[in-house]
Amino acid sequence: MALRNLLVHVDQTSANPKRVDAAIALATRENAHLTALYCVGEFLLPGWADVPGEVVAEQRRRETARAEEVLDDFRSKAEHAGISYETRMAEVPADSVADEVAVNARYCDLAILGQMNPDEVPTGGRHIVETTVLGAGRPVLVIPYIGVPADSSGEMRLGRDIMVAWNASRESTRAVNDAMPFLESANSANVVAINPTTSFQQHGEEPGADIGLHLARHDVKVNVQHYRMEELGPGDAVLARVSDMDCDMLVMGAYGHSRMRELVMGGATRTILQHMTVPVLMSH
Repeated sequence: MALRNLLVHVDQTSANPKRVDAAIALATRENAHLTALYCVGEFLLPGWADVPGEVVAEQRRRETARAEEVLDDFRSKAEHAGISYETRMAEVPADSVADEVAVNARYCDLAILGQMNPDEVPTGGRHIVETTVLGAGRPVLVIPYIGVPADSSGEMRLGRDIMVAWNASRESTRAVNDAMPFLESANSANVVAINPTTSFQQHGEEPGADIGLHLARHDVKVNVQHYRMEELGPGDAVLARVSDMDCDMLVMGAYGHSRMRELVMGGATRTILQHMTVPVLMSH
């Protein structure tokens, strides 16, 4: 499936301009429409709090002005790039920002979100990416808060050399399928199975061989490898291979569930989201 309709979540964090640059570069490359979504998080006061209406109105005015500033910057960059675009501003309770992003993501081919910088928690809290991955039903491309790596000429590297973290699960299968537009155009795609356990239900006799053959039939330039790295946790092992292989994108399934608004993510997923240095395409 071609990428024709993209969504990028924009906010006031210092990482936002780099995320917008990556989203616009991808929209340009794919000839896709790009929607920028800004969520104005309204902080609801307790019913007993006696706050003058003009104070509430002034707070809302300031937040809206900040949103417009961010969206104006996006519009300027999108106009300069010559892409098809639109902007949306949603006013929702602060604790519902993540849910709003997830709902909007259902109506695009790919949602582009930002890794959370632990020193700069965005409006909406720490789990916007996790909530969107688990709730949208769409793939999510997470951009590191340090930005997207560049080559020696300064050009953005995004999906030229891809690593697929493969464990033969439903989630990783979904991720490979969702990443196919990137995989088919990549210079190289490395399917990596770490500490695989062979079984009839999952890896089979040769870990990664079946998914490698599937990708080869799509003319993907694929290489299959598996490693024993039992001294490292799964997430750390994946990140080590990404670094060693100089990949510029990681494709992986996201593991976890959301129950009564309490997110429970798998250990590898949490590790990747915390320590990633290249864009990560996640599917659940």
